[in-house]
Amino acid sequence: MNTSQDATAASREPVDFAKWWDRVGILLVLVALVILMSAIAPNFNRADNLLNIARAISINAILAAAMTLVILTGGIDLSVGSIIAVSGVVSVIAAIAGVPAPAAVVLGMAVGAACGFVNGWLTAYLSLAPFIVTLGTMTFLRGLAYTITDGQPIVSSDLNFRDLGNGYLWGIPIPVLVMAIVYAIVWFILERTRYGRHIYAVGGNAEAAKLAGVRVRHVLTSVYMLAGAFSGLAGVIFSARVISAQPTAGTGYELDAIAAVVLGGTSLAGGRGRVVGTLIGSVILGVLSTGLILLNVPFFTQLLIKGVVIILAVAIDSLKQRPLLLSLGKRDATPVKQ
Repeated sequence: MNTSQDATAASREPVDFAKWWDRVGILLVLVALVILMSAIAPNFNRADNLLNIARAISINAILAAAMTLVILTGGIDLSVGSIIAVSGVVSVIAAIAGVPAPAAVVLGMAVGAACGFVNGWLTAYLSLAPFIVTLGTMTFLRGLAYTITDGQPIVSSDLNFRDLGNGYLWGIPIPVLVMAIVYAIVWFILERTRYGRHIYAVGGNAEAAKLAGVRVRHVLTSVYMLAGAFSGLAGVIFSARVISAQPTAGTGYELDAIAAVVLGGTSLAGGRGRVVGTLIGSVILGVLSTGLILLNVPFFTQLLIKGVVIILAVAIDSLKQRPLLLSLGKRDATPVKQ
């Protein structure tokens, strides 16, 4: 009798929107969008176009993976777009100076990691708000990119790492393979390491994590450094694609990255999310952008649509928090037995 009553009660419980969205909802949105674009956008489902979509989303997807790490700790990083510019500029200048391609790539990533260290240190050790810190570094690094290049692109027709952005391996664009490697690394960190559990713990409740022995400041600093390194890698790939150093590179990319992360199910409050969902969110944005281009939608209209998508992403995150808030409210309202 008790079993049947429990089953009936369970069937009456409201659906957990957060779990439903993370497991099914975001994937259904992607499938529906692909079907829609295949029906209305000319040549959308051609194999060469799909490869172009994959190449196009690779940079934003790498940025989104980096942003996932930061947002899981309850932070935000608005400087990733500017890191793309600075890292790309440094790597191209190094390559022109005769630095071997692997060293130029590593140097670009090192610059990104150094920028991330500054963000992490100011956030963790000076307890400054991540939004303000990264807003400041975003502006500073963008100005630094303009200063180094004197506001002009630095073009190199024989850039030694150009294949990183334009080459193919086994018939697959190299940027797509790099993106897959980045996601495999982030997935392994979050799902298979103690460090990954510490990232979730810090985002869930930093004070509780500290009492449990987690080195919160170390985790925060290292997460921003890791995100900076991946952003630097995205900057090198961007420069390889356009075969030049562009001081304007990455402008506005941080918004697309945040939208992809939230669409993928990661909570802006931290402590909850999956990098696999972030990848799906990045693909959704890439499919949407490519479809709009194939439909000859004006650029300013594309901006309007992207703005709506970002607002929807934040609204979805808010809806996902409601079941938790409601359950906490019910728990607080339960009378204490005397």
